[in-house]
Amino acid sequence: MDTHSTNARHEYSLNAIYEQAFRDNWTLPALSEYGKPTVMTYGDFAHEIARTHLIFKIAGIKPGDKVAIIGRNSPQWIVVFIATITYGATIVPILQDFNPVDATHIVNHSESVMLFVDDNLWENLEYENMPHISCVMSLTKGRILAEKSGDRIERDMKNYARRFRKLYPNGFSKADVKYAEPDPEEIAVLNYTSGTTGYSKGVMLSYRSLWGNVVFGINSRLHYEGSRSLAFLPMAHAYGCAFDMLAPLATGTHITVFGKIPAPQLLLRALAEVRPNLVMCVPLILEKIYRKQILPMITKGPARWVLAIPGLDKAVYGMIRRKLVEAFGGNFEEVIVGGAPLNREVEAFLHRIKFPFTVGYGMTECGPLISYTPWRQFIPTSSGCTLQRMESRIDSPDPENIPGEICVRGVNVMSGYYKNPEATKAVLDEDGWLHTGDMGTRSADGTIFIRGRYKTMILSSNGQNIYPEEIEAKLNNMPFVSESLVMERNGKLEALVYPDYEAIDKYGISSAGIEAEMVTVLNDLNKLVAPYERVSRIRIITHEFEKTPKKSIKRYLYEA
Repeated sequence: MDTHSTNARHEYSLNAIYEQAFRDNWTLPALSEYGKPTVMTYGDFAHEIARTHLIFKIAGIKPGDKVAIIGRNSPQWIVVFIATITYGATIVPILQDFNPVDATHIVNHSESVMLFVDDNLWENLEYENMPHISCVMSLTKGRILAEKSGDRIERDMKNYARRFRKLYPNGFSKADVKYAEPDPEEIAVLNYTSGTTGYSKGVMLSYRSLWGNVVFGINSRLHYEGSRSLAFLPMAHAYGCAFDMLAPLATGTHITVFGKIPAPQLLLRALAEVRPNLVMCVPLILEKIYRKQILPMITKGPARWVLAIPGLDKAVYGMIRRKLVEAFGGNFEEVIVGGAPLNREVEAFLHRIKFPFTVGYGMTECGPLISYTPWRQFIPTSSGCTLQRMESRIDSPDPENIPGEICVRGVNVMSGYYKNPEATKAVLDEDGWLHTGDMGTRSADGTIFIRGRYKTMILSSNGQNIYPEEIEAKLNNMPFVSESLVMERNGKLEALVYPDYEAIDKYGISSAGIEAEMVTVLNDLNKLVAPYERVSRIRIITHEFEKTPKKSIKRYLYEA
């Protein structure tokens, strides 16, 4: 698709892209839900959007109003999201994993006036605590769950079918696909982060920011007309939103929505059935497959001996590569890893076996993409090359060798944090540079290499910069370690470790035995790290680390 012709109305016209895409792909499949037979074509999808626009009118929603949505991934969730931005209103997606108190706070802080919610989640919310919400609608059954004005909206909805026929007397057709033309700087999405620093901030993503991500997806042919996608990342998160939903819908891709919790066995079965042309993935999935399936194969049994024989190792790696490619459906161009850093050992192994993967870099504040490189040009340990419509720089005297804070600016960058000028000023400077809080280096061609978070960096007594994430990545690959945190205590490095109790039970290790195993782990770890990165002790914690809804560890809870 030529993006210049589709957004002729003004430079960053996101809705014009969707108008053209829905008309061009009218009869092609657009949406289905895994495990269910119904398939919605692009024509059906445009029809559902028009129906939702009428619901907005009946409910008194105006362009610029905020519409909140809480629910699992589903075709109806996507309809509401796209209907909201094509109406010219602002969508406020809330992760279903947020607890009811936090979800209510976001609804109120965003000043949302309408709420769409799954029925099972609505049971835990209290309508009287949402003063701005005039109407609550069920995502599950499409009925009104609550409203402020008595039963006016519900009463008006009874005439809904007649009003829709009056709007489209000849039936809804391609010619009727006409969407709002908001200013590109208007806010399309208000996405609340669930950061590791203890509070949520409302990231204002403009139509311009979404346009930048979508046009990148179109021009790079990540998705294309008739391609298949299995959407299992949370769409309320910027990564899943942009590349499992917004970009595919702009190209004529068939999205199969995976609405369940992505347990590995269920997910692998879905990938085998859908056979997607592109896989969007978080590191955790690849790391689990590596640790649970590949690592035992190459460290125990016959494969371990074969790998020691020059020439035969290629045959074993080729076999593992084929199995892994088939596990992801066997029909994809590449696996794009994002959302968190990929473990270096896992990355090195995948590169060694020539698995078609690449690592991108982004953050909610860029809606999300900052850098990406196709897998054939991907440089291991990097996070891809800075996008064409973005700039990057490193705040360092020697950006190629000495890590500094990564700063970016360009079309994808947010407008700021909603109702939080202090937080906005802390990260967005007067020249438009977004200070990411990530530390890294950058090669001359714009390829970014991330070392860790600025706030978690530890300065050693001899002036060395220590990035705990790099030590944790090595530690998490050790036997009997599930996850870890490395921090400074009294001038020394300590590690908190949540053990891999599944492996401990499998090998019949006692409680006293766990302590002994951790002594071995500590010794092995300290052989792998630099002298100034050596960990003085491991402390075992008996419960999983507390995490944000996006599954990042809440570091601040463990720093005291």
